[in-house]
Amino acid sequence: MRSKRWVAAFAAATALAVVPVATAGMMHATLGARLSGMGEHGIVNLHAHAKTHKLCWTFDIHLMHALSATVRDKAGMTVAHLGHMYSAKGCATVPKHSLSLIETKPGRYWVWVATKGHPGELRGKLFAGMAHM
Repeated sequence: MRSKRWVAAFAAATALAVVPVATAGMMHATLGARLSGMGEHGIVNLHAHAKTHKLCWTFDIHLMHALSATVRDKAGMTVAHLGHMYSAKGCATVPKHSLSLIETKPGRYWVWVATKGHPGELRGKLFAGMAHM
């Protein structure tokens, strides 16, 4: 009887150990971020289109004079530009590899919004799912 319980417990532990590995490689087409900085707050929702290499966005911020928006890694290196100039809504073509990285591990990336006086001070970490105010 004891050995049956041990086998059942081992099987359950093995199954649970595999779950994070399986979910770690999942692609997340819908991403969000809660933005803050400079006393301002807002959100951005991104939708990745893997077949066309497009990344579309919708910002909800009340920030004057936003100049541009980018997706950056934790070191601050630009991974994707969200258009040439800031736009509350839009789509941009993103390199296939960059899009794949963003979709697979969104928590490693941040959205930065730059203004003339404060480049990148309004920012937020990406997560899988939609952001809500």
